[in-house]
Amino acid sequence: MAWTTTRLLPYLLFAAFVLKVQGLGQPTCVVFQPSDSSFPVVSNGNSAPILLSSDDWPGVHRTASDFAADIERVTGVMPQLVNITSSDQVPNSSKPIIVGTLGRSSLIDQVVNATKLNVSSIEGLWEAFLTTEVSNPLPGVESAFVVIGSNKRGTIFGMYDLSEQFGVSPWYWWADVPTTKHDELFLTPSGCSHGPPTVQYRGIFLNDEQPTLQNWAMEKFTNGTGSFYFNSPFNHLFYGKLFELLLRMKGNYIWPAMWGSAFAIDDTQNQPLADYYGVVMGTSHQEPIMRSTPNEFNKFSTGPWNYHTNKDNIYKYWVEGAERAKPYESVFTIGMRGAGDLPLEQQGQNIAFLEGIMADQKQLLTDVFNGTNISTIPQVWVLYTEVEGYYIGGLRVDDYVTLLWPDDNWGNVHRYPTLDERTRSGGAGVYYHVDFVGPPRNYKWITSSQIPKIYEQMSLAVDRNATRVWVLNVGDLKPYERETEFFLTLGWNSSRWNPDNVHSFVTSWAQREFNIDSTSAESITEIVGNLTRFNARRKPELLNSTTYSLVNYREAESVIDAWDKLVDASTAFYNKLPSETQPSFFQLVHHPVLASSNFGKLYIYAGMNNLRASQARLSANALGDQVEELFEKDFDLETQYHTMLDGKWDHMMDQTHLGYVYFQQPMTNVMPQITKVQKRKEALAGVMRISPEGSFGAWPGDNKFQCSDGYNCPPPSMSLDAFDPIQDRYVDVGAGGPTPFDFTVSANVTWLKISDTSGSISLDNTEKRIFVSVADWSKLKTGPNAALIKFTAKDSVVQLTFTAINTRSTLPSTFKGFVEGGGLISIEAAHTARNTSVDGLLWHNLPGIGRTVSGITPWPRGGSEVNFTAGTGPWVEYDLYNFNPTNMTVVTFISPSLNANGPDRPLAFAMQLDDKAIQSSYYMPFGDPGAEPAGWDGPDGFVANSIVTANLTWSGVSAGKHTLKLFMIEPAVIVQKIVIDTGGMKSSYLGPPESMLV
Repeated sequence: MAWTTTRLLPYLLFAAFVLKVQGLGQPTCVVFQPSDSSFPVVSNGNSAPILLSSDDWPGVHRTASDFAADIERVTGVMPQLVNITSSDQVPNSSKPIIVGTLGRSSLIDQVVNATKLNVSSIEGLWEAFLTTEVSNPLPGVESAFVVIGSNKRGTIFGMYDLSEQFGVSPWYWWADVPTTKHDELFLTPSGCSHGPPTVQYRGIFLNDEQPTLQNWAMEKFTNGTGSFYFNSPFNHLFYGKLFELLLRMKGNYIWPAMWGSAFAIDDTQNQPLADYYGVVMGTSHQEPIMRSTPNEFNKFSTGPWNYHTNKDNIYKYWVEGAERAKPYESVFTIGMRGAGDLPLEQQGQNIAFLEGIMADQKQLLTDVFNGTNISTIPQVWVLYTEVEGYYIGGLRVDDYVTLLWPDDNWGNVHRYPTLDERTRSGGAGVYYHVDFVGPPRNYKWITSSQIPKIYEQMSLAVDRNATRVWVLNVGDLKPYERETEFFLTLGWNSSRWNPDNVHSFVTSWAQREFNIDSTSAESITEIVGNLTRFNARRKPELLNSTTYSLVNYREAESVIDAWDKLVDASTAFYNKLPSETQPSFFQLVHHPVLASSNFGKLYIYAGMNNLRASQARLSANALGDQVEELFEKDFDLETQYHTMLDGKWDHMMDQTHLGYVYFQQPMTNVMPQITKVQKRKEALAGVMRISPEGSFGAWPGDNKFQCSDGYNCPPPSMSLDAFDPIQDRYVDVGAGGPTPFDFTVSANVTWLKISDTSGSISLDNTEKRIFVSVADWSKLKTGPNAALIKFTAKDSVVQLTFTAINTRSTLPSTFKGFVEGGGLISIEAAHTARNTSVDGLLWHNLPGIGRTVSGITPWPRGGSEVNFTAGTGPWVEYDLYNFNPTNMTVVTFISPSLNANGPDRPLAFAMQLDDKAIQSSYYMPFGDPGAEPAGWDGPDGFVANSIVTANLTWSGVSAGKHTLKLFMIEPAVIVQKIVIDTGGMKSSYLGPPESMLV
């Protein structure tokens, strides 16, 4: 196709951005320009042949086909793929790439023997690989580049690692990421290598797959009819695509889709296909012994799912599952939950009862794998909900069984291994979520998990040796592509990531996916960081029209402004991308930004609409219209997603998300309630409505928000502090009906600055915002300064009392720190004055985590044995200044981590104000065994709010300079914000904006 000027322009804009593509977090051994020593993969239109031996693993041969296809995707040249048994079969005049598995491939063993290549760095290890150039590997072959794996997946990962560096994203099909083109490819002679991964089994769980994933797969992988028994669309065609994606991301383990599906029954090719690819299969926490329960049980067994009354049938059912899985690589889930993913029915005796069940499961595995040491058969016991309670209550399993600790379904891990649990041969792991169905609300529509949060929780798992099995509940997989890959990348090699570089994952990811330079990639990192931060503050499914304050700290307006800026940044980037890159950017970044912004603004505007209607303001109607427009736009964005690329991703945004009233998804999207006022009727109090910032009330006339009685209330008032971070106040002058009017604004003092002293209101311009500020604080006396502002329109007059509190002259010129303003001092925790380490630990910033800026936490994490008594641990200091004697309540905003260090190690921190008594806060209660702690649940629980607050109070604090110290007691405490309330703190969702720092 000929290039038009329109198509050529974005290509030229991005031509300078072509970079070396690296595996995320990995060193590179791929170059695109020749040197004297580089090994040619493709040069001058010729490709090195790829040699294997027929006795290698089938999965290695299959991946070699992908490897060859990847080289063609990049260069347009397809390498020869050759099975050889002797050097006579090597293509003439070639420097080949030789691929194989140590101890499995006779060709590789021959090369190792001929070259005396040192393979001790990978020999006998789990999923390790090395690549390097060797001399005289075969008779007549002067030089070759070898890709050698310690086992079959080591070889597979070695090839996919190079493919990614060549320019083929793991998401080339699943997110339509274009391949970066190069005419030539070369490898450095020393190659790349990787030892055993941090986590042995790194996997994903497809879950909650209706309506989205099932509807999409039914359209794309079937003729409209699913499997014979369950009408499931998840056949070998679907799983083949998924297995390849997983392996390209260095994952190796899957819990298959379960609701309305049965992996081994839906398509008899599914189970052998997984083994052929090299993927380890498992089943979820409620599906023991490799059977898709309840679907298979309900269809093929008899009686209830009750081991007490139907033991023989259930036991036989499990034996069949074990026998069916015996030929393949599997991790067996053991234990049992009740029907419908609920607790067992034998209340009061479940520990002994479940102990007997697992003894039976041990016996059946012993019988099925006759002659095999049962401790070598991977088994996992998922300590999910009440099962965790059984463990805490004393139930134990054999040492070789992996204990899989869950999060609370919201990204907060319940528990990590204690010291005595870390030596178990079966180890431990984590079952984590970026998608969930359940209380307090489902969240499965859009990305809402922060990578810094995932890193923080899973780095603790590494430190606590919970590295045998990691499983991520990815729901429908899309739109959690980026977070899924980070989870697997961290499990592949956690040592490459730390708090200071974790943001570079997204930067490198953006460079790889969109072929952009590092500066542009940093912009994408900021967009992604803000997107996930805004959605993680409160999952979209939990938002309502009053989540963000409509009157205090301009919180709602600030959120809208932030969404608008994010949309502008994403749109600008989308518009300058080449057309072939836009679909991937739309899926991975732009659609989540557009849809999330639209969603968030819709709810805020609904709140503003209802507020204005209660204030008898005609502008309520326009806001209601805007809500309706945004509601329809939500569907337009969904349609845009479904129709791009000729409908490739049709149904992938089917998930309903508007109108939740309890935990479960609404059956259709429902617009939030809006209110209209009669536009032809005049308000009883007259044509003009005056609504001052900081009040729900409106004047003149009665309004229940004007005062406690709701009638005969005094005139409105507002105040401004010299050190308030918001240095003006606004008053909305609005229409109370259809009658147009002119208004004037006047004040009885000259030091008051008014943005406009007059204006006109009509049906085309229903309100105007007037800003009031102090022109020059130095002209005011110390202390309170009163002014009277008069709003006049026709026969309507409203007088507003304005107080300006001037404290500038009382602040010492030598003071450096945060200054009281508006009755409080608000500090982002990372903005410390001093940071003191103890025993090598100090408070470390975690950039990007949390609701506003970041969070600080003791680092390095160490094991859970590292803790301190109050006042002895590492500490940070904040300098602050208050102007009046007061009682100070320090409100600490903390990430909602759970007491995961063990039953005797509750999370805690300590604080000290000046030399006053040190106070400790054990802010996180323990829940009942297997349950969440008090305050967790509900639409306004701490997990919904994504924050925990802890209050400490010091009485009789004098005016002047003070120092607040924050001490470590326990690790894993993450402090985001500190607010010192001196009597003026107002309600808001995010807390007051940060105070002035002088």
